[in-house]
Amino acid sequence: MKLIQGFSTGGEYAGATTFVSEYAPDSRRGFIASLLDMGSYLGFAIGAALVSVLQLTLGQGVMENWGWRLPFLIARPLGLIAIYFRMKIEESPAFKATLDAQVTAHDDAADNGSPKGPLGIFKAYWRMIVVAMILVAAANTLGYALTSYMPTYLTSTKGYDELHGTLLTIPILVIMSVCIPLAGRLSDKIGRRPVLWLGSFSAVVLSIPAFWLIGRVEIWSTLLGLALIAFPVTFYVSNLASALPALFPTASRYGAMGIAYNFAVAIFGGTTPFIIAALINSTGNDMMPAYYLMGTSAVGAVAIYFLTESSQRPLPGFMPSVDSVAAAHELVATQDENPLLDMDKMPFDGTYALATPVDGVPVAEPVTV
Repeated sequence: MKLIQGFSTGGEYAGATTFVSEYAPDSRRGFIASLLDMGSYLGFAIGAALVSVLQLTLGQGVMENWGWRLPFLIARPLGLIAIYFRMKIEESPAFKATLDAQVTAHDDAADNGSPKGPLGIFKAYWRMIVVAMILVAAANTLGYALTSYMPTYLTSTKGYDELHGTLLTIPILVIMSVCIPLAGRLSDKIGRRPVLWLGSFSAVVLSIPAFWLIGRVEIWSTLLGLALIAFPVTFYVSNLASALPALFPTASRYGAMGIAYNFAVAIFGGTTPFIIAALINSTGNDMMPAYYLMGTSAVGAVAIYFLTESSQRPLPGFMPSVDSVAAAHELVATQDENPLLDMDKMPFDGTYALATPVDGVPVAEPVTV
């Protein structure tokens, strides 16, 4: 049952990042896509708060007996809400604009040569998939250490009771959730790679001080240590939803994202609590989690070097996407000297389908040059 739940979650993220990235204008893709991860970490915070409330009202004995089922049951209506959303949403304006431009250009068979199936996609884009997997592994190792393992670490290793082990993570998760869109907006300004590098380098530098502070077993020091772990997570996760879809062309984006994200999370993210606990048990060193997080982020920094910068640029296989008619005309007028537009990589000659909102309703407006 846990595996089935994991498959569902994995499909959710790859689809959500693809949809939102294709829907967002190029100039604000980092900010808009980062709202996905803000929702995720707010969900972690709300879940931790719910568990804390149940621990206070039911008691730890009842929670271990049957109360642990209540959060799962309470969350069930969210599934119905999610189904409702999926029945109502349409394809992204940029995606529909690309299809319209294909028809206009009599290029309906443009994707016939695209790789088919997971194996074909991996063979065609294995380098970019490997880069994406490493980045996802580095980010989710930190993320899972903070959200999934830290309550256990605080109780089993540092002597906190179960209630405090959960409660101490809540303010950190809330603050981090608020900061994630700010980091996403920063990537729109200075680029995805600098922000991701900030995440990886800060993880290497701050991991040892973070676990040293947690090891003092005082409320203030533990909160500060958790904040030091959350700092690199913020810069990592705020950019993955916008940086990774930009690695792949339209026809294979969803499939490649699914392969990269799900394998990385299954192998490295979900196993983080198990690996860290095993390292501590085998060495007797409470600082082993810090060394593990430093190692994964060091490898992540190498992957960022091979990452293609995508801030302010159209997605591969898409025409430019803007959020106003005026911006569309300005883009067309300055296309020849715009360093962010590679005219040789535009999917169609002469026509740009620019996603623009009219009276608040997103539509696709083809602009012929």
